[in-house]
Amino acid sequence: MEIAQLLEKARGYLPPEKTAVVEEAYRFAAEKHAGQVRLSGEPFLEHPLATAYILAELQLDASSLAAALLHDIPEETGLPLAVIAGKFGQEIARLVDGVTKMGRVSLATSGTITSVSQAENLRKMLVAMAEDVRVVFIKLADRLHNMRTLKHLPRERQLQNAQETLDIYAPLAHRLGIWELKWQLEDLSFQYLKPEEYSRISRLVDTKRTEREAFIARAIELLRAEFVRAGLPAEISGRPKHLYSIYQKMQKYAAMGRDFGDIYDLYALRVIVETQEECYTALGIVHNLWHPLPNTFDDYISNPKPNGYQSLHTAVMCLGTTPLEVQIRTREMHRVAEYGVAAHWRYKEGEKRDIKFEERLAWLRQIIEWHRELSGAEEFLESVKTDIFIDQVFVFTPTGEIKDLPRGATPLDFAYRVHTELGHRCVGARVNGKLEPLNYELKNGDVVEIIAAKNPRGPSLDWLNPSLGYVRTSHAREKIRQWFKKQERAENVERGRQIIDKELKRLGIQLERQVLAELFGYANLEDFLVAVGNGTITAHQVVLRLAAQEEKAAEVTGTAHPAVTSSGVQVLGVGDLMTSLARCCHPVPGDRIIGFITRSRGVTIHRTDCQNVINEDEKERLIPVEWGQGDHLYPARVQVEAWDRVGLMRDITAMVAEEKVNITSVSLSGGNGQPVSIFLTMEITGLAQLSQILKKIESVRGVISVSRVGSEPQARGTSPPSSPAAPGTG
Repeated sequence: MEIAQLLEKARGYLPPEKTAVVEEAYRFAAEKHAGQVRLSGEPFLEHPLATAYILAELQLDASSLAAALLHDIPEETGLPLAVIAGKFGQEIARLVDGVTKMGRVSLATSGTITSVSQAENLRKMLVAMAEDVRVVFIKLADRLHNMRTLKHLPRERQLQNAQETLDIYAPLAHRLGIWELKWQLEDLSFQYLKPEEYSRISRLVDTKRTEREAFIARAIELLRAEFVRAGLPAEISGRPKHLYSIYQKMQKYAAMGRDFGDIYDLYALRVIVETQEECYTALGIVHNLWHPLPNTFDDYISNPKPNGYQSLHTAVMCLGTTPLEVQIRTREMHRVAEYGVAAHWRYKEGEKRDIKFEERLAWLRQIIEWHRELSGAEEFLESVKTDIFIDQVFVFTPTGEIKDLPRGATPLDFAYRVHTELGHRCVGARVNGKLEPLNYELKNGDVVEIIAAKNPRGPSLDWLNPSLGYVRTSHAREKIRQWFKKQERAENVERGRQIIDKELKRLGIQLERQVLAELFGYANLEDFLVAVGNGTITAHQVVLRLAAQEEKAAEVTGTAHPAVTSSGVQVLGVGDLMTSLARCCHPVPGDRIIGFITRSRGVTIHRTDCQNVINEDEKERLIPVEWGQGDHLYPARVQVEAWDRVGLMRDITAMVAEEKVNITSVSLSGGNGQPVSIFLTMEITGLAQLSQILKKIESVRGVISVSRVGSEPQARGTSPPSSPAAPGTG
C-alpha cells in the first residue's frame, strides 16, 4: 500500500484542502513509526495506511482518514495526545483517543464472552460509539486489516481474535449496516475458526462456479429484456454469496434434512432502480416472469431494518426448477446497504449531515439508556448479546405501531417492550387474532394484542426459566428480575422488623429502630431492616452492638470524675455515693440507665424506660450515670412460657448451667395441663450473655416463649421481695 493510492481514492470525493490534512497526517505517522515493523516483517506504517484506505473506500470524511493514520501513535510511540491535538486539532485528537481506548478492549476469551471485565469493556466501547460513531468505523477498519494479516500471529491469538471478531465486530458492522465490512469480517473469522468447513464450502462453491455463472448470465438476460419491454431502466447484477453465510444456511438446512443443493439463494440477483415506486414495479415484472416461492417475500422498504437497510426481497422459481433470490432497491438504498451509517459521513461540501442519521442510531441510544437500568455488567453483556447482535423481527401493535424485537422473541417480550406494567399484568396474547401461548415465537408482520389482568399482578417465576422459553430478550428478563427483587425487599423489610421487635421485646429494651439502624451505619431504616431480614445482620449482632455501644460510652465519658461503686455504675459529677440496682426494672450492662437520688439510700439505678422513671414528678432528682468497667454480675429476671411436662424445669436449669450462669431464684405459676409461667432470676454479665441464654432456653422442648421482665409477680407459695426505694419514695 502506498500513500499515492490512498490520496487518489480520497481525491475522488474530498476537496484539495481536506486531502492536504490526510497527507500531513501520513507524513507525521511515517516520522513517528520510522523503524517499527509488524510481526509479518513489513513496516508498521503499512497497517495505519491500510486502515485509512478501507475508510476511503467507504468515503469517510478527512478527519476519520487522518485519525486512522495516527491511531497507533500514542500506544506504539508513547507520544502524548496533546501533541496530536496541537498539530491536528481537538476533533482528530478525540478520534485517536477513542480508538486508542478501544484498542485496549478485549472481548473474547476461550471462544466465549463471559467476564464482568469484558462486559465493562463492551459497555465502554458502545458509549464511545454513541459519542462519535466514527471511532467505531476506524476500529472496524483496523480490525479488518488485522484479520487480513492474522496468519502471522500464533494459533492461540488467531483463534481469540477470530472469535472476538465474529462475536462482536462483525455483528456491530451489521448493526451499523456496513455490509461491505460485515461479510469480510465474517469470512475471515470463519476461515480461522473452522478451517475444514471453510475449505469444504470453498470447494463446493468452486465446483459449481461455471454452472452458477452461466445460470446467472441467462437470468439477467431474460429479466433485462422484460425491463426494456416495460420501459423500466435498471441495473441488474449477480449478487455473490459469502462463505460464512452459506455455512449458516447449510447448518440450518441440515437440521431440516436438506443439503447444499437446496439453498435457494446461492443464486441471487440484485436490481437497482431510481425510485421507490420503480422498486414495486420491478417486483411485479419479476413475479410475472417467474413463479414466486411461498413465504419468501420481505418488504424492507415499508419496514426498514433498525440499521436503516431497505430493499424488497423475493425468491422465484427460475428457468424450470432452480430457486433464485432477487433483491430490488434504489441507488440510495444500495448505498446505505453497502456502507450503512458510514454513508452519512461521506463528505458533502456545504451540506448538512443526513437528517435521518440520529434516527438510524436510535437503537444505540436506547441501549446506552438501558444499561443504566441493568443491575450489573453481566446483565448488560447479556442485553447486548441477545438484543443487539442478532437478527430482528418486526411486529405490530393493534394500532399499527411497529416494534422491532430480536428473532425468537415472544409475546411476553413484546409486552415488556411496550410497557413494563403491561408485561407484569400479561395473562395471554392474541397473535393475528388467534390466542397463542406466551412462549409463541413471533414472526415478521405478526399483529400482537396483549391480554392484561385488570387488577395489579406480577410476573411468574416460570417466566425466568430458560427451558420454558417465555422470554428471550434481556430487557424483559431484567424487568421481571427487578419486580421480584422489589417484592423480596418488601418481604425482607417486614421480616427484619419482626426480628428486631422480637429481640428488643425479649430483652425488655425500648429503643427506636432508627437509632438502632444508625448504630450499624444505616441512614435509611428500610435498608437496615432489609439487611436484618435477609440475614446480613443477625439478631445476635444487634445485641452485641447494643452492649458494645454502652461499653464505648463508658470509656469515653468526659470531663467529670465519676464515682465507681460496687454496683459497677459510674455516677457522673458526684462524689462517692452508694448505688444500688432498682428491683423494679433490673438494669444490666447494655441497658440505657439513669440514676435517681433517694433521700436515705444513695442513688438507685434504673433503666431509662422504667415506668417509675417515666412517671417521676421530681425530675431534678434524676442524674446521669454510666456503666463502669470491671467484672460485675447483675440480676436479670426472665419469664419462660412453656407447656408443662415432666423434666421441663430440669432441662431449663441444665441449659442455664451450661452457660456457667447462676440462678438465684425460681418461681412458677400455672400448670395442671395448662401452659406454665416460670420466673428465673439469674446473675449475668450483660446483654450479650442474656441474649445467648434466652436463645438457649428457647430451644428447650415445650418452651413457647422467653423474655426478660421487670419485677417478678407473686407466684405460688411466694411473697413479693422487698425492694430498694424507687423514685418518689423515701
